[in-house]
Amino acid sequence: MRTTRRDFLKLGGACGLVFLVFPAVKGLAAGERQEGVEGLVRKLAMTGQEGSSSAPSRAGTRKSKWGLLVDMEKCWSREGCLECILACRREHNIPDIPTPKEEIKWIWKEPFANVFPEQEHEYWPEALPEKPVVILCNHCDNPACVRVCPTKATYKRADGIVMMDYHRCIGCRYCMAACPYGARSFNFRDPRPFIKETNPSFPTREKGVVEKCNLCVERIDAGLKPACVEACPAGALIFGNLEDPNSKIREKLRSFLTIQRKSELGTRPKVYYALP
Repeated sequence: MRTTRRDFLKLGGACGLVFLVFPAVKGLAAGERQEGVEGLVRKLAMTGQEGSSSAPSRAGTRKSKWGLLVDMEKCWSREGCLECILACRREHNIPDIPTPKEEIKWIWKEPFANVFPEQEHEYWPEALPEKPVVILCNHCDNPACVRVCPTKATYKRADGIVMMDYHRCIGCRYCMAACPYGARSFNFRDPRPFIKETNPSFPTREKGVVEKCNLCVERIDAGLKPACVEACPAGALIFGNLEDPNSKIREKLRSFLTIQRKSELGTRPKVYYALP
């Protein structure tokens, strides 16, 4: 078939258009894929409801820096109380797996001596080392877990909350190795059969991903307190904005002598413990 000069110019123009448009389309497609991942995080990772307008922000706000203070005297005043732990389990669909190796923990209790092994005083009460202490993710200002995550499944919002993106987690457990507080759990099996009553407003996880306390970010973004704080009958958990000098937590930090877990590591934890 004979090709005329007009046909040749048309073909050349079409090829040129492809070369101009393809990179833009490719970039747009990549952007859409990225937006798709982040959209899933916003819509599903916290609320589990597609299209929900109440999904928490991945970025947070720089006007806030959230922290938690544990008043240990008030906590110890209610011996055997587990209300904060039970509230967290209900809120976040935490499975009740009896095997210690496979247990999923967001907030739990351990003896004082285990939580603060570096804290020693020869005249402290004899019972102190065995006193139960509430522990959770410290939402560090300088989180080691964020630095080691190869997929950015672990990230820190502008308001200081250290988050988990379950969709990006590949189960490498680097974050677990880097966390000096043992605040992360790995799903060795499908956790869903071990959930007694599912909360439909929060997503269940699956086998092969890491999870941890998210400081109830879905509640914070809705203007509510974390579930553990709200459930504590003794008022031992005090939550607030560390950037606000007039907040209750800042008031308590000025009034109490507080300690933090392994602060010498430079992680700058945002969970404080008020001594009796």
